[in-house]
Amino acid sequence: MQKKKNDVKARTTLLLSLPDEHQLRFSTYKTARELWAAILKTFGGNEATKKTKKNLLKKQYGNFKA
Repeated sequence: MQKKKNDVKARTTLLLSLPDEHQLRFSTYKTARELWAAILKTFGGNEATKKTKKNLLKKQYGNFKA
């Protein structure tokens, strides 16, 4: 029973953290694990995308002046 309760909490937290325009699209997933996997697949990107984002952030950090 506690496991189900925790899953519902986690799923709700994940759904509420999404922008409004994506909530309906992801509301069909029944468990937090399925929902998290779908979010990662949609917004996580592939390795090349992650590397590009990382390089961009490093460049922005290097250009930052206090």
